[in-house]
Amino acid sequence: MNAPRYSTADQLPASPCFLNGEYSALRDARISVMDRGFIFGDGVYEVVPVYAGRPFRFAQHMARLDRSLGELRMKNPLTHAQWGEIVAELVQRYAAFAGVPADQADQLIYIQLSRGVAMRDHVMPQDIAPTVFVMSNPMKLPTPAQRAQGVACITADDFRWEKAHIKSTSLLGSVFARQLSFDAGAMETVMFRHGLLSEAAASNVWIVKGGKLLGTPKDNLVLEGVRYGLIEQLCRDAGIAFELRRVTKEEVQGADELLLSSATKEVLPVTSLDGKAVGQGAPGPVYAKLYAGYQAAKAAA
Repeated sequence: MNAPRYSTADQLPASPCFLNGEYSALRDARISVMDRGFIFGDGVYEVVPVYAGRPFRFAQHMARLDRSLGELRMKNPLTHAQWGEIVAELVQRYAAFAGVPADQADQLIYIQLSRGVAMRDHVMPQDIAPTVFVMSNPMKLPTPAQRAQGVACITADDFRWEKAHIKSTSLLGSVFARQLSFDAGAMETVMFRHGLLSEAAASNVWIVKGGKLLGTPKDNLVLEGVRYGLIEQLCRDAGIAFELRRVTKEEVQGADELLLSSATKEVLPVTSLDGKAVGQGAPGPVYAKLYAGYQAAKAAA
């Protein structure tokens, strides 16, 4: 389903957001046209899932935010405790907006920082205040049918820049990649650099071969999802062998199982790749164990 279209800011929803120290309705929030996030995509972001009113793996999201800011030569303007206070307040405000108790309002907290407002110059300006923006969106998880049957993906060359480890707001490459799969009626675009697996447009990719879960190394060619550490722990708990290494396209095409992970997908089975069945063409046993473990981790958070 396509997202709603809005021709003016006034048509945006009145859901709550936080901008530069103030809470307001999303449709009332304003930034300068000279914000470097708008002019250059000069910023970073995080997406924090919230289940039953509780942020999921918040410390890991904060650690990745710090890493991304460091790569952009930016300092985090807030402490992790201050970020936690903003998130907690938005969770409550969104629940009130949606008319449900906070412990029933699963949501996604979107955090974005740009370098700030300055006259256009490719050189990074010094000593300007960053633009801090946070909003809440409803959680849209895969449907029961998608979990039961698996989803389709396509493949493509990874034509994006080589600093994929930064969770940057400069996402045009990922937008193009995701559009390829959308045009093909598929869930995601699984990408390769020089014949080696990198990631999907908005997901990490995992393969199962001989009962072992394989993923790509944590380097500059892949955005390390917060679920990396969680999936490794889930594998350990379930007795599933786990390894990070370079994975060839041939290995992906011959995988017993193929999985996606992200904040919204959690863990999701891929049963068709480029129109061909993955493994037996149905979600496999490793996926079932990881998904069960993921749900237990959510309940315990």
